[in-house]
Amino acid sequence: QPFRLEGVSPGADDLPPLMFSIEEMEAIVLSLALLERTGDDELKQAAKRVSAKIAGAVPPPLRQTLDANALHAWGFAAPSASAVDLALVRRAIRDEEKLDLSYRDEAGRNTKRIIRPVALIYYAETANIVAWCELRQAIRNFRSDRIEDCRLAGLWFKGEGDRLRQVWVDGWEINASAASA
Repeated sequence: QPFRLEGVSPGADDLPPLMFSIEEMEAIVLSLALLERTGDDELKQAAKRVSAKIAGAVPPPLRQTLDANALHAWGFAAPSASAVDLALVRRAIRDEEKLDLSYRDEAGRNTKRIIRPVALIYYAETANIVAWCELRQAIRNFRSDRIEDCRLAGLWFKGEGDRLRQVWVDGWEINASAASA
């Protein structure tokens, strides 16, 4: 029985049946618990729905193991609230739509930016939007706790997301090479 993905175009909505080892199930359960701590309400609710689906689908011996409260996500709380809707950012990344930001830089100065978001990184204290900044003409990180306002710009960068993510990844490799030289 294939999995059906909701809200995906016809023909692209099936996943083959999946089987997981106990370790893989533990990894999924722990990952879902960590997702609940991101501060992203939409992801938190999705994680709860996935957990319920898993609990209803796994055989009784595995369900007992997963329900035994042996795995916990501990050590950090959700980031403090910010002016940015992280669900909106995730949709902009998926749809390759630019965002219009009002942002407070490290020195506390307010600035306006049009960005092309390519990734969202969740940290214990905040989330970072990785994006191509049209003002700086480079990949930049924008901390969610410094964003004053975030709106869809109504402008698109269709077909550029993968290339821009590769520019970001290539930047890691350059920085790693420089650090080890």
